[in-house]
Amino acid sequence: MLLAAGLSFVPLPYVVLEPGPITNTLGKLDGKDIVQVSGATAYPAKGALDFTTVRVIGGPGVRVNVFDLAVAKLRDDQEVFKREEIYPETATREEIQQENAAEMVDSQEVAAAIALRETGHTVPERVVVSQLPEGSPAKGVLEAGDEFVSVAGAQATDATAVQEAVRAHAAGTPIDIVVKRKGAEKALSVPTRDNDGVTIIGVLLGRHYDLPVDVTITAGEVGGPSAGTMFTLAVYDVLTPGDLTGGKRIAGTGTMEPDESVGPIGGIRQKLHGARNGGADYFLAPTDNCNEVAGHVPDGLTVVRIGSFDDALGAVRAIAAGKADTLPGC
Repeated sequence: MLLAAGLSFVPLPYVVLEPGPITNTLGKLDGKDIVQVSGATAYPAKGALDFTTVRVIGGPGVRVNVFDLAVAKLRDDQEVFKREEIYPETATREEIQQENAAEMVDSQEVAAAIALRETGHTVPERVVVSQLPEGSPAKGVLEAGDEFVSVAGAQATDATAVQEAVRAHAAGTPIDIVVKRKGAEKALSVPTRDNDGVTIIGVLLGRHYDLPVDVTITAGEVGGPSAGTMFTLAVYDVLTPGDLTGGKRIAGTGTMEPDESVGPIGGIRQKLHGARNGGADYFLAPTDNCNEVAGHVPDGLTVVRIGSFDDALGAVRAIAAGKADTLPGC
């Protein structure tokens, strides 16, 4: 008995995922609208477009014990993972928090840009150097924060244009790139190399958008990119007249990529339970997560699979019209 009691306090290299709270993106947080716009008409929105979260027990600086694992094994809404499956082995809690915060900011910017484009606004995209990993041929020539103006004479209109211009160049020979650095344009000769038959300069690209309308999204202490799809729907709803949800409570998850595709996320099973616990009747799930959804849908929750913003928007409209039974599930 003493041995068993002692083991319950031994830290183990695992983490437990469980449902976190849900938040209505059409609602308020600390008395303020979660989605606020300035420079365009903001229309009142009804119903709910909930983003879902996962609570992690364990991780850097915090260890789970035998008792935590035993409880998780008995619950359908909890899952146990090895710590390294969720977090980089050497990551600190502060580093993870910073990364999650940065991903949340990026997801909100992409959400605003896509929603504005879908409502008829022109949203120019600026492509910048986000990071230069170790071993990058461009290290020492390009700098983080450099904004691409042109690559081999082709205008850097978006990230795809930059990538295509680099790939069209012969590997191993420098490529002429014009960037904007601290407000001034600089013409640079940037080294290239071959990477499995593809020419690269070895940088991670970032996107920034010149939004014609000020959009502010307040998500509290939540981090990560997985609320992107629900943010995009919420901004679209606020920018358009009418009742998008039909008063229904719709939850969901999924990253929103710049090409308007919906990306997969972690913790889908916990988010399903969190949505139902929070009162949602419908759930928008990324297509690429469907294999994890089957057999784990809580009673009373209807799951709709989505692969793009158009899919998500069409699903919400169908649910509002009482036609959820016509939508594809997982």
